[in-house]
Amino acid sequence: MKRYLTAIFLVISALILIIGLQFDLQWSGIVTWGLTSISLVFAAYYTKYIPDKNNDKEPKN
Repeated sequence: MKRYLTAIFLVISALILIIGLQFDLQWSGIVTWGLTSISLVFAAYYTKYIPDKNNDKEPKN
């Protein structure tokens, strides 16, 4: 499940931007970009759980 979290957080950040920028409130831009930044940080963090196919081909000792 952790290997899919990067894609999930990228989609969530896009949805936050699309929905958040539609509102014309005073602090909506700051909140939208703040939540998007946090979501992108989580997406970057979970990239370490994406399996590397090159490591699977190496023989294990």
